[in-house]
Amino acid sequence: MQIGIKKNAAKVLVFLANSSEATSHAIERGTDLRQPEVSLAMRYLMDQGWIMSWESKAESKGRPVKIYALAKPIANIMDCIEKENNEKATNQLKLIKELRDYLH
Repeated sequence: MQIGIKKNAAKVLVFLANSSEATSHAIERGTDLRQPEVSLAMRYLMDQGWIMSWESKAESKGRPVKIYALAKPIANIMDCIEKENNEKATNQLKLIKELRDYLH
């Protein structure tokens, strides 16, 4: 969670890294998050391109069940997070230097 992504997204990411695939209900139970929290985390992770989903016919006659899995190996995802954090740090240092130069 301290690596630069939101807590709930980090929980879901860790959960999926430790399972080959999971339904949203399994993710809710495994991460101790409520459905809206899982949905928001999933949206963020999907936008990053880190997870994929597909539908599976439900065993009963109900709605199809969505299944989620990592779209990339967890090592690649960690590389993306590291790169993003490095870029943020570089930009912040650049802004501090510009401010320092402006004040002198």
